[in-house]
Amino acid sequence: MNLVPNKFWFIVNANSYRGIPKTDHQIWEQGRGFYEFISRFKNVPILGEGAFALFDRFQEIEPFYPKRDLSRSNMQTKSTYSLIKNKGWLKHLVNHLAKKPYPLVCSFFSPAQSAEFFNYPGEIYLMVCDTDVSRAWVALEPNLSRINYLAPTARVVERLRLYGVPKERIIYTGFPLPAELVGVGDKIAKKNLAERLVNLDPSGIYQSQYGEEIKKQLGKLPAKSKHPLTITFAIGGAGAQKEIAVNLTEALAADLSQGKLRLNLIAGIHNEVASYFKKEIRRLKLWGQLGKNIVIVSALNKQEYFKKFNKVLETTDILWSKPSELSFYVALGLPFIITEPIGSQENFNEAWLTGLGAGRRQGQLKQAREWLFDLLQSGWLAEAAMQGFIEGERHGTEHIVRAVCSSQLGNKKLCFSSNHSCLTL
Repeated sequence: MNLVPNKFWFIVNANSYRGIPKTDHQIWEQGRGFYEFISRFKNVPILGEGAFALFDRFQEIEPFYPKRDLSRSNMQTKSTYSLIKNKGWLKHLVNHLAKKPYPLVCSFFSPAQSAEFFNYPGEIYLMVCDTDVSRAWVALEPNLSRINYLAPTARVVERLRLYGVPKERIIYTGFPLPAELVGVGDKIAKKNLAERLVNLDPSGIYQSQYGEEIKKQLGKLPAKSKHPLTITFAIGGAGAQKEIAVNLTEALAADLSQGKLRLNLIAGIHNEVASYFKKEIRRLKLWGQLGKNIVIVSALNKQEYFKKFNKVLETTDILWSKPSELSFYVALGLPFIITEPIGSQENFNEAWLTGLGAGRRQGQLKQAREWLFDLLQSGWLAEAAMQGFIEGERHGTEHIVRAVCSSQLGNKKLCFSSNHSCLTL
């Protein structure tokens, strides 16, 4: 089953576990392949934008106001349940897990819905991974469903109620961030943010205005950061924005060559993206900086990638990406530069980031060095880091552990995987 065992939990990648039926794997691959194709095709003028707009209608989130009954199932929900009912999608996985029916935590809706449909005997939890949520995440008949929802924001709680989910099935948890980046009493998050602020406020403008608040939250800042100003650019699962990463690298080439700046390029588990980055770095005559001031982060599997990514974030000053579930990471005190959203959910995430004051849309990449360093000198990036840290909720993992496990396992450590995965305890 390709499980990662522990005394109290194990992780299953629902789309790639050992023994997965061929038909189940094909359904996952067809969905992934189409999403990655349409995400890349979006960049094609006129045709791409039109095609993506049609696709996005399939997964869009309805306007929140006026508040109204949104419990009627949409096309995406019906399509998911059609695959479950007519193709037996994920039945094999559910039957296997049912042999030891621990509480089941899913970070994508289809495994949770399949578990309920095929009568999984244990508790079922669905962890929402965005600041708002589409109707597709809720069962066909929400008032009769026994799926429990782990909601990261108050808006998700309200939205689920509009979808017809009973209030006793909704648990407001906050953001499920990696425990190793938070620490007991926020100790690790505070330490990393203290060093980050030194780099993000080189002129001292923000510190001069809000020194008392900084001291209250973080204590005394170090005189100097142990790392150069560091940007981490994450391209996202579809790899649709890899060209943006290269254009940014080109715009910052002089500072990278002089060691004034470090750039982490996150390729994830996409080996072809890592190869593309290497090719472009050579073309830009920056090969000598590879492994020094330019670091490509990639791995062969998700577990290895998560470890590497979390390690990189310890010394990251600016997170640069599309507004995916990475938006939550502003709660660690990471200012967020936002690339163009891909899809309805990411539009809502961007609105949340900008409303919080923790993120802003990127400017023209050719002028990136100018506007980026203006943001630094003005103290805006330092302010954005503090806004995310103060206003964001970073204890979701702890709250989820309590909600799911306190009555059965005590306060034990858990590990969560990415979308298309479930965690059994």
